Order: sequence, then structure tokens, then C-alpha cells
Amino acid sequence: MNRTESLHFIQDHKAIAVLRFDDPDSFKQLIEALYKGGIRIAEITMTVPGAIGLLEKSHSYLPEDMLLGVGSVIDKKTAEEAIKAGADFVVSPIVKNEVIETSRNLDKVVIAGAFTPTEIQHAWESGSDIVKVFPANILGMDFFRAVKAPLPHLQLMPTGGVSLTNGKEWLDAGACAIGIGSALVSKKDLHNKDFESVSEKAAILVKNLQ
Repeated sequence: MNRTESLHFIQDHKAIAVLRFDDPDSFKQLIEALYKGGIRIAEITMTVPGAIGLLEKSHSYLPEDMLLGVGSVIDKKTAEEAIKAGADFVVSPIVKNEVIETSRNLDKVVIAGAFTPTEIQHAWESGSDIVKVFPANILGMDFFRAVKAPLPHLQLMPTGGVSLTNGKEWLDAGACAIGIGSALVSKKDLHNKDFESVSEKAAILVKNLQ
């Protein structure tokens, strides 16, 4: 997909599974479990060992109707490598112009992270397609409502503070999508290789977004 198509896909499906794990061999099963539960967008963070290699290999088994992006990107080189490896979108925890510019130049959705209203607006003006409000658990839903009141043009996505059942509340507060990590893919499930539990949690999340 091109940037516009991917952006619409994210806005339509609304949930991005943020994946942090230590065992690269579990990635295929993790993707399959998320897909089975209804998740259609996942983000593999650069904190995962061999993340770029996993991106490259994933396209041999990734469902056609699933987006896979890369997260925790803080420099131009990583953005370029990830997109070359097949990343559909790029997420950063900060506002870094070189990451935004590189992603847009390569026709990929970019989601920059910000915290204050000024940072959020700066990220938007710099070209971030969606602004990741992080860590959102510190700010809460009332913050989203307050920011969207004078700045309704913003496309916001909380990461942190999103549970399996409160996604719709975040959307009602002004988010266009949500990012969810350990509440969906827990360390316990990863350690036990309990991919059925991941599927069940994914189904709960998707149901509660309706």
C-alpha cells in the first residue's frame, strides 16, 4: 500500500498492536495469533532483537490484509532500513524531523510521538500523519478532549493506558486510533508461548472498539 492507503487502513481498523519480545522465533506465531483474533495492524519495535530481519522474512507469511510497521525509530538510517525491509509505516516515540521526512519521501505513513499540545502541533506541522501521544496513561482521556477542542484537525493516537476494553473510550475522547502493547501481548503469554491467549485478548479488544 502507498502512504494514503495505509493511513486510511489505520483509521479504519483503529488498533495497532505494539510488539516487544525477546524471542525472534515466536514472531510468526504471534502475528498469526493476532490475525486470528481480528487485529490487522502490528508494529514491531526496534528493541526486538533482529527486528529488520524479521520484517524482511515476515512478508513470506504476512496476510495480504495486514499492515506491519516498525516502532521506536529515532533516526533516518533506521527508518530507511525498515522501509527497505518492507515496513508499511514508521513510529517514533519522539518528534524527529529526519524520521518524518524520510518516511514521507518514501511514501510511508509516519507516526511521531509527542506529549504537550505544542509538541503535538509541531509534530503535525512537521508532517506526522498521526501523532502518537505518549505516554498517554499519564495524560488521560480528558487531555485528549481538551487538546482536540481548540485543535480539531489533529489525528491523535494514545499509547500507554490503553486496555482491552477502553479503546472505544479513547476514540470517543478524540483519538483516531489506539496503540496497545502489554495489555494485549503480555510477557507471561510470551514466556508460556500461549498464543491462544493472545488471540482471545485480540478478539476482546476488537469487539470493544465497536
